[in-house]
Amino acid sequence: MPPTVSNQDLAEGTTRVTRQKRIGMELGLGGIVLLAMVVALGLLTTEADVGAFSQVAPLAVATYLGMAVLLWRPLMRRPHSQSGLGAANRVTLARGVLVALMAGTLADPALLAAHGEWLFALALVALALDGVDGWVARRTASASAVGARFDMELDAFFILVLCLALLVLDRVGPWVLAIGIMRYAFVAASWRWHWLADDLPESFRRKAVCVWQVAALMLALLPATPDNLPSWLAATALAGLAGSFAVDVRWLYRHR
Repeated sequence: MPPTVSNQDLAEGTTRVTRQKRIGMELGLGGIVLLAMVVALGLLTTEADVGAFSQVAPLAVATYLGMAVLLWRPLMRRPHSQSGLGAANRVTLARGVLVALMAGTLADPALLAAHGEWLFALALVALALDGVDGWVARRTASASAVGARFDMELDAFFILVLCLALLVLDRVGPWVLAIGIMRYAFVAASWRWHWLADDLPESFRRKAVCVWQVAALMLALLPATPDNLPSWLAATALAGLAGSFAVDVRWLYRHR
């Protein structure tokens, strides 16, 4: 006899399909917004920059698709009662769209240099949204482990994109990448020393260092910033980050 299917199994299957469709639609909407912004960037370019537009679009879209794929699986593992992205994750995804577009501009240094103020404005909005998603999570009771991880990883990627932009524009030397890859080096080290992956207590110091990193890198990118300041600004960000990581590693070692 064929196996019987209970009403509960049917209900769970329907809920899973509904969740897949809803999450897919929300992620798809983010992709549509990104494409609209890429087109807007293309309209801002001159005829000489048409070739640059064809380079920016694929990198921006590929960045967003990678982000969406990495987000899809953890979202699908959440409790059945949470069927969509959630209010806070929608704000974080909007920030992800901006970061993806910024990553796309790295494909052409000339375009990046020509629209430096525009890039700074995008980064400023992304930084502002970094504070909004946490507020929305508290106000709507939509905070989750998935959202916190998504927010943290997007912060790390945002900082890496800013570091790459400084390097591409030749405003700071290759050492600036140490700021962008330190988080990833820490994660890689945790594969060997597992105690590095333990949970850390909440820290205002850690949040302040993160905000200063982004602010310093953004100021270094601003075309109006004198040529002698970007390296100094990036150096302060690197020093603060290295000190913060040292404090956290020491705490994890003592509590391993």
